[in-house]
Amino acid sequence: MERMEALKNYYTTHNEDVRLTSKHGMVEFLTTVRYVEKYLEHGMRILEIGAGTGRYSHYFARNGYDVDAVELMECNIEVFRANTMDDEKITVQQGDAVNLQNIASDQYDITLLLGPMYHLYTEEDKLAAMSEAIRVTKKGGIIFAAYCNNDMTVYSFGFLRGAFSRGEHNDLINFETFKLSSTPEEVFALYRWEDVDALMSHFDTERLHYIGTDMLTRFIAGAVDEMDEKTYDMYMKYHFCICEREDMVGASSHMLDVFRKR
Repeated sequence: MERMEALKNYYTTHNEDVRLTSKHGMVEFLTTVRYVEKYLEHGMRILEIGAGTGRYSHYFARNGYDVDAVELMECNIEVFRANTMDDEKITVQQGDAVNLQNIASDQYDITLLLGPMYHLYTEEDKLAAMSEAIRVTKKGGIIFAAYCNNDMTVYSFGFLRGAFSRGEHNDLINFETFKLSSTPEEVFALYRWEDVDALMSHFDTERLHYIGTDMLTRFIAGAVDEMDEKTYDMYMKYHFCICEREDMVGASSHMLDVFRKR
């Protein structure tokens, strides 16, 4: 199965627009926004690569920033445009993260790469997407790159859902290291911290943060969704206390690497 076919099958059958709107989904959203806002200043330009339906792009546009977005899937672009308000300074175009040929170099203060690394399966494509994100960012600009965590998938898919005992995808599992591989059929590419480090060793950047954006939230999603506002606020306060701790950050379904272009 080719990448485009796999992504079309996935995104036309999953409601991406609501993924970050539940209480447990908002943990990832609020964490990402919190770290982006650490570096945002008045007048900065933002590019979101792989913007999906525009949850982040619209948030920042509605807060007064100029936002350009690139999205691969037409179904997501349709929702993105439907969600756009008249007063937003925002654009969206169809494009692939591995080749941003319509975007000039050194254009953006903030670049968000929050989805594409989930769906790239070869080292060539991963390097190309990261290279393009860095290229279009101004010198000194900040890039935010998100990844799906290998080891939380071992827990959730392998043990919680019983995939290991059923023998599913055994050809993609190293049972000595429990490193999981992916193809377009599995949709999501998986990473460990050392995989991200190996990828970033090819580029001249300065890491600012490495964050677990949802930590164990997905494992207790029902309990989080049932929290009253006071308890949820306390939960978020705790989450922000631990989401960069090196002894904790690996216990996250999604990870966010924040770095500066030198």
